[in-house]
Amino acid sequence: MRRLSVCPPDRLANRLAQITVALLLALALPVALQPGTADAAGSSDSTSEPTVADMIDDAEDHIDDEEYWEAIDLLEQARAQDPDNPDILNWLGYSHRKLNDHVTALDFYQAALAQNPNHLGANEYLGELYLEMNDLAKAEERLAVLAAACNSDCDEYEDLAEEIEEYKEAHGQS
Repeated sequence: MRRLSVCPPDRLANRLAQITVALLLALALPVALQPGTADAAGSSDSTSEPTVADMIDDAEDHIDDEEYWEAIDLLEQARAQDPDNPDILNWLGYSHRKLNDHVTALDFYQAALAQNPNHLGANEYLGELYLEMNDLAKAEERLAVLAAACNSDCDEYEDLAEEIEEYKEAHGQS
Protein backbone atom coordinates (compact mmCIF):
# COMPACT_ATOMS: atom_id res chain seq x y z
CA MET A 1 0.00 0.00 0.00
CA ARG A 2 1.22 3.38 -0.95
CA ARG A 3 1.72 5.97 1.71
CA LEU A 4 0.69 9.62 1.18
CA SER A 5 3.17 12.22 2.23
CA VAL A 6 1.98 15.35 3.88
CA CYS A 7 3.60 18.62 2.89
CA PRO A 8 4.72 20.81 5.79
CA PRO A 9 2.49 23.92 6.21
CA ASP A 10 5.23 26.49 5.45
CA ARG A 11 6.16 24.72 2.21
CA LEU A 12 2.50 24.43 1.25
CA ALA A 13 2.01 28.18 1.81
CA ASN A 14 5.01 28.98 -0.41
CA ARG A 15 3.73 26.69 -3.14
CA LEU A 16 0.24 28.25 -3.00
CA ALA A 17 1.78 31.74 -3.21
CA GLN A 18 3.76 30.72 -6.31
CA ILE A 19 0.67 29.26 -7.96
CA THR A 20 -1.35 32.40 -7.13
CA VAL A 21 1.30 34.72 -8.63
CA ALA A 22 1.54 32.52 -11.74
CA LEU A 23 -2.24 32.62 -12.21
CA LEU A 24 -2.40 36.39 -11.73
CA LEU A 25 0.37 36.90 -14.28
CA ALA A 26 -1.32 34.54 -16.72
CA LEU A 27 -4.54 36.53 -16.43
CA ALA A 28 -2.93 40.00 -16.50
CA LEU A 29 -0.51 39.49 -19.39
CA PRO A 30 -3.11 39.25 -22.19
CA VAL A 31 -4.80 42.44 -20.90
CA ALA A 32 -1.49 44.30 -20.77
CA LEU A 33 -0.68 43.32 -24.36
CA GLN A 34 -4.01 44.49 -25.85
CA PRO A 35 -3.79 47.44 -28.27
CA GLY A 36 -4.56 50.77 -26.65
CA THR A 37 -3.12 49.80 -23.28
CA ALA A 38 -0.32 52.02 -22.02
CA ASP A 39 2.80 50.35 -20.73
CA ALA A 40 4.25 50.84 -17.27
CA ALA A 41 6.42 53.76 -18.43
CA GLY A 42 3.33 55.68 -19.50
CA SER A 43 3.86 55.63 -23.24
CA SER A 44 0.97 54.85 -25.49
CA ASP A 45 0.67 52.83 -28.64
CA SER A 46 0.35 54.14 -32.19
CA THR A 47 -3.45 54.24 -32.09
CA SER A 48 -3.49 57.32 -29.83
CA GLU A 49 -5.02 60.55 -31.07
CA PRO A 50 -2.68 62.81 -33.06
CA THR A 51 -1.43 65.93 -31.33
CA VAL A 52 -2.15 69.44 -32.58
CA ALA A 53 1.45 69.62 -33.81
CA ASP A 54 0.98 66.35 -35.72
CA MET A 55 -2.18 67.67 -37.35
CA ILE A 56 -0.43 70.91 -38.37
CA ASP A 57 2.49 68.95 -39.83
CA ASP A 58 0.12 66.68 -41.76
CA ALA A 59 -1.84 69.71 -42.99
CA GLU A 60 1.38 71.33 -44.21
CA ASP A 61 2.10 68.16 -46.19
CA HIS A 62 -1.33 68.45 -47.82
CA ILE A 63 -0.69 72.13 -48.54
CA ASP A 64 2.63 71.25 -50.18
CA ASP A 65 0.67 68.82 -52.37
CA GLU A 66 -1.98 71.50 -53.09
CA GLU A 67 -4.62 69.39 -51.29
CA TYR A 68 -6.22 72.36 -49.59
CA TRP A 69 -9.53 70.78 -48.55
CA GLU A 70 -7.68 67.93 -46.84
CA ALA A 71 -5.48 70.49 -45.09
CA ILE A 72 -8.54 72.45 -43.98
CA ASP A 73 -10.13 69.31 -42.51
CA LEU A 74 -7.01 68.60 -40.42
CA LEU A 75 -6.59 72.23 -39.42
CA GLU A 76 -10.21 72.46 -38.27
CA GLN A 77 -9.64 69.38 -36.09
CA ALA A 78 -6.55 71.03 -34.65
CA ARG A 79 -8.43 74.31 -34.14
CA ALA A 80 -11.09 72.45 -32.15
CA GLN A 81 -8.34 71.59 -29.64
CA ASP A 82 -6.40 74.87 -29.85
CA PRO A 83 -8.70 77.60 -31.22
CA ASP A 84 -6.31 80.54 -30.75
CA ASN A 85 -3.20 78.94 -32.26
CA PRO A 86 -1.87 81.50 -34.78
CA ASP A 87 -0.15 78.82 -36.87
CA ILE A 88 -3.43 76.97 -37.35
CA LEU A 89 -5.25 80.21 -38.17
CA ASN A 90 -2.51 81.22 -40.62
CA TRP A 91 -2.60 77.90 -42.48
CA LEU A 92 -6.39 78.03 -42.61
CA GLY A 93 -6.10 81.49 -44.18
CA TYR A 94 -3.51 80.24 -46.64
CA SER A 95 -5.60 77.22 -47.67
CA HIS A 96 -8.73 79.30 -48.17
CA ARG A 97 -6.77 81.88 -50.15
CA LYS A 98 -5.46 79.16 -52.45
CA LEU A 99 -9.08 78.10 -52.97
CA ASN A 100 -9.89 81.73 -53.94
CA ASP A 101 -12.03 82.29 -50.84
CA HIS A 102 -10.54 85.70 -50.04
CA VAL A 103 -13.11 86.71 -47.44
CA THR A 104 -12.54 83.61 -45.30
CA ALA A 105 -8.77 83.83 -45.82
CA LEU A 106 -8.79 87.46 -44.65
CA ASP A 107 -10.72 86.51 -41.52
CA PHE A 108 -8.24 83.76 -40.63
CA TYR A 109 -5.16 85.92 -41.27
CA GLN A 110 -6.61 88.68 -39.11
CA ALA A 111 -7.40 86.17 -36.36
CA ALA A 112 -3.82 84.86 -36.51
CA LEU A 113 -2.45 88.39 -36.25
CA ALA A 114 -4.78 89.16 -33.36
CA GLN A 115 -3.01 86.35 -31.48
CA ASN A 116 0.49 87.27 -32.70
CA PRO A 117 0.81 90.61 -34.56
CA ASN A 118 4.36 89.75 -35.68
CA HIS A 119 3.55 86.28 -37.02
CA LEU A 120 5.84 86.09 -40.04
CA GLY A 121 3.76 83.71 -42.13
CA ALA A 122 0.46 85.47 -41.52
CA ASN A 123 1.97 88.86 -42.40
CA GLU A 124 3.53 87.53 -45.60
CA TYR A 125 0.43 85.68 -46.75
CA LEU A 126 -1.90 88.52 -45.81
CA GLY A 127 0.29 90.80 -47.92
CA GLU A 128 -0.04 88.36 -50.81
CA LEU A 129 -3.79 88.29 -50.32
CA TYR A 130 -3.90 92.09 -50.48
CA LEU A 131 -2.03 91.94 -53.79
CA GLU A 132 -4.57 89.45 -55.11
CA MET A 133 -7.25 91.94 -54.02
CA ASN A 134 -5.33 94.77 -55.79
CA ASP A 135 -4.60 96.60 -52.55
CA LEU A 136 -0.91 97.46 -52.91
CA ALA A 137 -0.90 99.92 -50.00
CA LYS A 138 -2.04 97.25 -47.52
CA ALA A 139 0.46 94.75 -48.93
CA GLU A 140 3.21 97.30 -48.33
CA GLU A 141 1.95 97.76 -44.76
CA ARG A 142 2.45 94.01 -44.20
CA LEU A 143 5.95 94.33 -45.67
CA ALA A 144 6.73 97.11 -43.19
CA VAL A 145 5.54 94.89 -40.31
CA LEU A 146 7.79 92.09 -41.56
CA ALA A 147 10.73 94.51 -41.87
CA ALA A 148 10.31 95.47 -38.22
CA ALA A 149 9.63 91.89 -37.04
CA CYS A 150 12.68 90.29 -38.65
CA ASN A 151 14.88 93.28 -39.44
CA SER A 152 14.24 92.70 -43.19
CA ASP A 153 16.22 89.48 -42.86
CA CYS A 154 13.76 86.62 -43.22
CA ASP A 155 12.33 84.56 -46.05
CA GLU A 156 8.85 85.97 -45.47
CA TYR A 157 10.07 89.55 -45.93
CA GLU A 158 12.06 88.64 -49.04
CA ASP A 159 9.17 86.67 -50.57
CA LEU A 160 6.63 89.44 -50.03
CA ALA A 161 9.06 92.11 -51.28
CA GLU A 162 9.52 90.09 -54.46
CA GLU A 163 5.75 89.63 -54.88
CA ILE A 164 5.25 93.40 -54.47
CA GLU A 165 7.92 94.17 -57.07
CA GLU A 166 6.35 91.72 -59.53
CA TYR A 167 2.92 93.26 -58.86
CA LYS A 168 4.25 96.76 -59.50
CA GLU A 169 5.93 95.67 -62.75
CA ALA A 170 2.77 93.92 -63.93
CA HIS A 171 0.69 97.02 -63.16
CA GLY A 172 3.14 99.59 -64.54
CA GLN A 173 4.03 100.98 -61.11
CA SER A 174 7.79 100.30 -61.01
